[in-house]
Order: sequence, then C-alpha cells, then structure tokens
Amino acid sequence: MLKKMPATKFDSSVDLHFNLNIDPKKSDQQVRGTVILPHGRGKKLRILAFCKGEAENEARQAGADIVGGEELVNKVANGFLDFDCVVATPEMMKDISRLGKILGPRGLMPSPKTGTVTNDIKKAIEELKKGKVEFKNDKQGGIHIAVAKLSFDEKKIFENASRVIEAVNEAKPPAVKGKFIKSIYISSTMSPGIPLQY
Repeated sequence: MLKKMPATKFDSSVDLHFNLNIDPKKSDQQVRGTVILPHGRGKKLRILAFCKGEAENEARQAGADIVGGEELVNKVANGFLDFDCVVATPEMMKDISRLGKILGPRGLMPSPKTGTVTNDIKKAIEELKKGKVEFKNDKQGGIHIAVAKLSFDEKKIFENASRVIEAVNEAKPPAVKGKFIKSIYISSTMSPGIPLQY
C-alpha cells in the first residue's frame, strides 16, 4: 500500500509509529532501547566520535567521519551539527555534558544505556554502520522510528519493521500491566499512516 501512494521526489523513509500503554510521566514506565536493523537504514550515516589518544585511531579505522576531543566539543558548542550519530569514550563525558542542551533535543546525546558511551569505540561505530538505531518514548507515550527507505524491496521493509516491533515489545517495562502496544501505524515521509495488525 505504501509503495502505491503518490511518490515523492526523494527516497522517503518508512516510519513506524507506536502508541504505548504507558504513563510517560512515571520513571518506571520509560521505554528505551536499541535494535540493529537486518538491512540497515538505507542511508550513509555521518558518525562523530568524541575521544582522545589511541581511541582516536580506533575510531578512524572503524569508519567514524569526524573524530576529536575537546576542540571538537568546542566546535559543536559553537554550532557545528553536520553529523547523524555520536559515540564517546567515558573519559570524554565530563566535557560533553555541557552539550546536553544542543545534542539532547536532537536525540544525539551519547549514553551508556544505548552503548554509545563505551571504551570499545570500534564496536559502537561498527554497530551503527550495520544499522543500529535507538528508540525511546516521547512525552505522549509514543515511539516514532525510521525503519527503512521506500526504495527497499517489501521483504526487507517487512524484516526491518518486524525486528523493531520485537525490540519494542522486549523493552516493555515490568511496571506496565495489560496490553503494552495499543496501536502501530506505518507511513512513509509524506503519506498518511496505515494501521498494522500485529
């Protein structure tokens, strides 16, 4: 159905929209996690790595596009935002903490929970390149996540979307009783949402 809708001039992303049975104001009902999409996201990510010393070489070898320490923190603080993902070593977090107001609202702040703050910077970058995506609920108790590009064949879109649905289900907080996922819609960038049966 998505592929039959009027085409856009660009390769639309395919997004899933979850409506969850949670109280987003309660800390024990937050939903957050990561998932590696079997077929990737369909776009080349620009990965920024905050690190020093030997970790800088590791980050470059693993394929990070922008690598640096304090000078890079200053560059971002001054408005540089030409990247899609951020990874960091734990020692850099005290410097990065002042970027919270810049990176946080854009969903770019690295976090130990999602594996983007780690001493194994190489592994974190490789996972992002393979198609690792992060999800977390918004203030309305929903999750919105891009799972593929519309140019993917149907099997790949199905497999990526299925893996994300599984991962969200697995992230159900113990405090949530009863049905966890109230509804899921799938849409492309400009299309209306189509309800899914799952």
